[in-house]
Amino acid sequence: MTFVLPDINPPGKLAGKHVLVLNWRDIRHSLAGGAEQYMHQISRRWAANGVKVTWFTGRDAGQSPEEVIDGIRIFRAGGPLSLYGRTALRLLRNTVPFDAVVDCQNGIPFFSPLFLPKDTPIIQLVHHVHQEQFRGRFSPPMAAVGRFLESTGAKRVYGRRSMVAVSPSTRLELRELGFGGPIHVVPNGTIDPPGTESARAPEPTLAVVSRLVPHKRLDLLLGQFAVAARRVPKLKMDIVGDGPERARLQQLAMDLGLDHAVTFHGYQPNAIRDEILGRAWLTASTSASEGWGCSVIEAAAWGVPCLALRVPGIRDSVVDGRTGWLVDNPREFGNAMVDAITELSQPANAREIAAECRNWAGCFTWERSTRLLTGVLLEEDRLRKDGVDPGASHSDLSTLVRFELPDGASLRSILRPTDEVALADDGYVAVLMKGRDEFEAFAALRNIGVGTAELKQAGRNDLLAGPEIAGVPADAVDGQ
Repeated sequence: MTFVLPDINPPGKLAGKHVLVLNWRDIRHSLAGGAEQYMHQISRRWAANGVKVTWFTGRDAGQSPEEVIDGIRIFRAGGPLSLYGRTALRLLRNTVPFDAVVDCQNGIPFFSPLFLPKDTPIIQLVHHVHQEQFRGRFSPPMAAVGRFLESTGAKRVYGRRSMVAVSPSTRLELRELGFGGPIHVVPNGTIDPPGTESARAPEPTLAVVSRLVPHKRLDLLLGQFAVAARRVPKLKMDIVGDGPERARLQQLAMDLGLDHAVTFHGYQPNAIRDEILGRAWLTASTSASEGWGCSVIEAAAWGVPCLALRVPGIRDSVVDGRTGWLVDNPREFGNAMVDAITELSQPANAREIAAECRNWAGCFTWERSTRLLTGVLLEEDRLRKDGVDPGASHSDLSTLVRFELPDGASLRSILRPTDEVALADDGYVAVLMKGRDEFEAFAALRNIGVGTAELKQAGRNDLLAGPEIAGVPADAVDGQ
């Protein structure tokens, strides 16, 4: 039996619609990072598929108030805090209706439901929860305000509207804050895998690509690197990136006697960054918490494993024992670094781990992220039209099913816009059914005549990587 897969969430389904993105920075802001890259990469793909995309965002020094980038129309106004009031005013004055809104919460929400028609589909997008960062970076009164706005304030204003988290860790943190509506996981994409493998540096080398800011805790990494350097001859570390911590970290490296072993490259163009990554044996993360490890996956695309602390976001990005190693105790990080370098010094081990890294990184593409976020918007639009039960509960369970599709059966009829479907190498259909347990998933299969199926509750890696994909392109249409 041959068939093609139903195309359930192509970005072209939003063609002709007007999508508004609220984000505190755009891709050309001097402090732009992973959150800006995430929404820009998805927005530019929407624009390329006929979607009208508008951004309301903050204005950096030297930026124009209005600009078009990659087909995205960007309106800028306000600084880090005044941005929110300026955006609210712009929403109130706006006379052009929006078909959907992606409200990106970077600690402080935009509270867009207060300023838009009630039936507007609004998705709240959260990269990571900032409760601990508020406590660590602001005075107690300001921290209390920030924690309230991110949790209680947001729950009251957004209600049970759909949310998007970039990792299972972030979704868990949102549940712990008491958000009860649907929370969909839409991971980041990553760089295109390199076409050829790079030659490793002859001496053991770490490469770290990071903004040099306090919560990345590169001071902890330098201290533990000093521990490892005493046991591993010729151990080197390249640090690519810039930020307010750079001068302090350079001084710390000198104080630790590491000026001969650690090189601060500052910000570098992608080509040079990739060259440094491609030569590395290992990357590392000692961050306190992340929504997702963008630099971890980028390194994995080059076949470079990661040694990291087992913290939210990073623990999702590293497959422990396969694409790197997770460490529970920061004081053991240096010893774990020695163990990792020892294992990677064996060529056969290094090749096997590099292959695992590339396979894992290959699961995360911006095309897939775009389709998943498109599916969430389509699903939220359906919920707005059908009416939402305020007391309805929403399951975070997902089920991975594999089965043979009966002749004449319509797979499309049981799929939701947020599901993912693929064809496995053995000809079986693989579907990741979101928000359904095994009983609900099998009941849906029975409706199309499937009598036997392999079912399992989807784990973290299944949810992040999606169903097994081989043979048939995901954008083929079945015509039903």
